[in-house]
Amino acid sequence: MLMLLALTLVLAACNFGGEEEEPASEDGSTEGSTEETAEGGTKELNLVVTSEPPSMHPQLATDSTSSAVLKQIYEGLTTYKDGEVVEGAAEKIETSEDGLVYTFTLRDAKWSNGDTVTAEDFAYAWTFALTPENASEYASILYPIKGAQAYNLGEGSVEDLGIKVVDEKTLEVTLENPTPYFLELTAFKTYFPIHKATAEANETWYAEAGETYITNGPYTLADWQHSGSMTLEKNANYWDADNVAIDKVNIGMVESEATAATMFDAGEIDFLGAPFQTVALDVIDRYKQEGILNISDYSAIYMYKFNTTDEVMGNANIRKALTLAIDRQGLIDNITKGEQSPALGMVPTAVKGFEEDAGYMKDNDVEEAKKALELGLQELGLGDASELEIKLSFNTSEAHAAIAQFIQEGWRTNLGIEVTLDNSEWQVYLDKLTNLDYQVGRLGWIADYNDAYTFLEQYDSAENGNNDTGWENAEYTELLKQSNSETDPEKRIELLKQAEAILMSEYPVAPIYYYTNLSVKKDYVENMELDQLGNVYLKYVDINK
Repeated sequence: MLMLLALTLVLAACNFGGEEEEPASEDGSTEGSTEETAEGGTKELNLVVTSEPPSMHPQLATDSTSSAVLKQIYEGLTTYKDGEVVEGAAEKIETSEDGLVYTFTLRDAKWSNGDTVTAEDFAYAWTFALTPENASEYASILYPIKGAQAYNLGEGSVEDLGIKVVDEKTLEVTLENPTPYFLELTAFKTYFPIHKATAEANETWYAEAGETYITNGPYTLADWQHSGSMTLEKNANYWDADNVAIDKVNIGMVESEATAATMFDAGEIDFLGAPFQTVALDVIDRYKQEGILNISDYSAIYMYKFNTTDEVMGNANIRKALTLAIDRQGLIDNITKGEQSPALGMVPTAVKGFEEDAGYMKDNDVEEAKKALELGLQELGLGDASELEIKLSFNTSEAHAAIAQFIQEGWRTNLGIEVTLDNSEWQVYLDKLTNLDYQVGRLGWIADYNDAYTFLEQYDSAENGNNDTGWENAEYTELLKQSNSETDPEKRIELLKQAEAILMSEYPVAPIYYYTNLSVKKDYVENMELDQLGNVYLKYVDINK
């Protein structure tokens, strides 16, 4: 018995990457290979994410880990297939001639508990996000809706919202201005519905898997071992369940990229790539040689944000010096190795209208950086760079650490600035950014929809839940406002470019590179490709051996 117990412990540890990782679930549901489960008649997909999802509430979640799971278990009025917006919970969508009124007719769809999905469930969820007391950091993504911004800022009433429940199956939405990408927004997590009756009965309904966690998407959240694993099971009540091939998705939580790569190599997971962990830096070359590394375009940016409320980072010239003295191409060639592009602006060149380099700055412009540093030191009353105390924060990750070390060395060598590195677990790190408890911090931003506005909107005010810098500029805000009411596409892009120029002249953010998405998958996994927004919808995935 002792030998059997020891062997069981070893197998459990190996399956989840060694002693550092907890077993995926108490019943051992992910133990064994996908082949074994397939032989038993059940198709299972094994994946990992980097950490515990910070929030499983669609209107409160802000991060990519939570989003990766939420979009499998919920469905908005629209969704994505092959990178294109298609009808989701709505079977019919009508738009008024002036582009201001959208009428959504819902399908005959059910919640996972068998209740009917109603227009009221959508209205309830959207109103929850906009209610100031709920502090939804993504409330601003609902601002295209008439009265939404005023209500969220405490300046309007819920009765003024352009959200009207016509009947059980009909939702009418009135916008402030024509919004060309509105049907992309309705596919985003903040626009997902909530089962109203459950939420009203239990305000912490989203904290655990079980009877209170009711969803309307292809999968249900069947099990949630906090900080260990999540298990998704096919939702029998989903309107398109006949076209969902995978019966169960086992999602482990593995913080280490190296451990995740080892698990993929050993056949313990079937896919590796954001948002389901990332490909470790030290295996990129090997996966390229093996011919299994997939590199795809990604409308996303890797950047460093500056806390402009900090005494040192509040100085624009110090921020400028740090931004200019980053060797982006050297970082890509020697560290990230994923064919990324140096980011010299806030909006990726993959976005329509922003394909060409805007020329805001040069990569690794050390001479200009030194000039800016000298001015900044004078303004701060400091003698030289050795008197600066700067801390660079990032969430725990081998890749983020390697990038930080490369940039840290560049700042030391070129500017004489000594920088302390500070890493934290994901949720702790997000809290630091939100509370402005940092000086310089890394963050990635993936397009929420395919438009430049998604990269610029977060800085429209210091109060924006995704700002995290304390920076705001009245002219910048006005330009964004004008872009929302401009119906001429070329003029609108010009307004957005003017706004971007202001952002890049004051340096609340240091763009570093435009992402590519690196992934590997087992040969038997079909239709698991990431679109340009980084979306992966497991509804379309299949396993065939």
